[in-house]
Amino acid sequence: MKPQEEIRHLEKALEKISAKAREFGLDFYDMFFEICPADIIYTFGAYGMPTRFSHWTFGKSYHKMKTQYDYNLGRIYEMVVNSNPCYAFLLDGNSLVQNKLVMAHVLAHCDFFKNNAYFKKSSRDMVESMAAAAERFRGYEFKYGHSKVESFIDSAIAVQEHIEPRALKKDKKTGADPKEDDTPCNCKRRVETPYDDLWYLDGDSKCDVGKCAKAKRFPNEPEKDIMLFIIQHSKELNEWQRDIMSVIRQEMFYFWPQMETKIMNEGWATYWHLRIMREIELDEAEAIEFAKMHSQVILASRTRINPYALGLKIFEDIEKRWDKPSEEDKEKYGRPGGEGKEKIFEVRATENDISFLRNYLTKEIIDEMDIYLYKKTGYDWKIVDKGWVKVRDSLVSSITNCGYPYIVVIDGDFNKRGELYLKHNFEEIELDVLYLEKTLPHVFTLWGRPVHLETTLDNKPVLFSYNGEKTGKKFL
Repeated sequence: MKPQEEIRHLEKALEKISAKAREFGLDFYDMFFEICPADIIYTFGAYGMPTRFSHWTFGKSYHKMKTQYDYNLGRIYEMVVNSNPCYAFLLDGNSLVQNKLVMAHVLAHCDFFKNNAYFKKSSRDMVESMAAAAERFRGYEFKYGHSKVESFIDSAIAVQEHIEPRALKKDKKTGADPKEDDTPCNCKRRVETPYDDLWYLDGDSKCDVGKCAKAKRFPNEPEKDIMLFIIQHSKELNEWQRDIMSVIRQEMFYFWPQMETKIMNEGWATYWHLRIMREIELDEAEAIEFAKMHSQVILASRTRINPYALGLKIFEDIEKRWDKPSEEDKEKYGRPGGEGKEKIFEVRATENDISFLRNYLTKEIIDEMDIYLYKKTGYDWKIVDKGWVKVRDSLVSSITNCGYPYIVVIDGDFNKRGELYLKHNFEEIELDVLYLEKTLPHVFTLWGRPVHLETTLDNKPVLFSYNGEKTGKKFL
């Protein structure tokens, strides 16, 4: 089929697929599709967006993904941008059936972007915002030098995941943080003037800042948004550097809902591409090709969870259990039956991956998909637990905070020398020490003073410190 004929065929197919999607109840923004060659698709995949700023890490990702494509080890069939209108890019070289499946898949993604609660505050004009930011970054490179700007971006990216995507709003009347408590400190020490410290030189009368929650601290409460804290309080940063950090932080806000709904989003899109493709007309050859491609999408892996397969299985199970509840469910939960479709749309609108797995991942699904916990013992990988509750809880734990360690700012003026004290909220998973030691110098670059990080190793509290020259470690 000639290119122009193929495009006309795709346009007709898109009309049918869109009509069928709306018939099923999907609600999506206007969609624009573009067919792109592999190098363009993989550039978008590496950068995450078509208009993002340049950085060597994106080039590294591009070469890795493009090599996998060249050697037929991996393939990106499409890329979709969460925006209004919604843009999708199809891989040149896809067959007609592959593009039909991808279009059905993408429409469901767009429905998810538009209706899921965790995307409610997403910027829908991020393509334009990223393009404007990229232009400013190029200006900084021209003015301050490419190496200096890229080196600073290295440091900003090192902490980009440490944000607070759903910070509590300030009090409308006072502007105060709702977590702050104005009740007076019960300790003997009261600092009311700059000279009050002179009257409390004995150790017994001093307020124990570590034990008294009401003591005057900076910040008043542990601060999870490390990026924002550094932007606001670092004395080392110039305005162009604050701008770069602010842009990277805002981009992370944009990507965060996608990371915390990965299983749901892919499961939802797979659920609907399967149903839409079954409803449109396919000849025998197309039906076989579709079945092969779909089976590849949901193919299980021996080493990781396939979000397409797990998400699909959970949505299908929810629909089944609410459509045809057991007698026990009817009695216990008052489910009348016939509510499967209504329920999956409700779940799509209100949950993220953590609540999705916690509430709807059942023993039957875990047994059917043969999911278990394993670890390396010596030179061998061994199964350590197949109990469904532990498996479920382990999965939930692994995606909490999108899988990143929960680290907070405890003190921005540690030792009264402007040093930064961070603390890792340890929950049975130790930090990667090598990664930690590589990251602390980047935090030092951003803060401009020595940096400390408290964590737990071998069930013992330990403090890592970087003073600008070397990293030290001591057990507390």
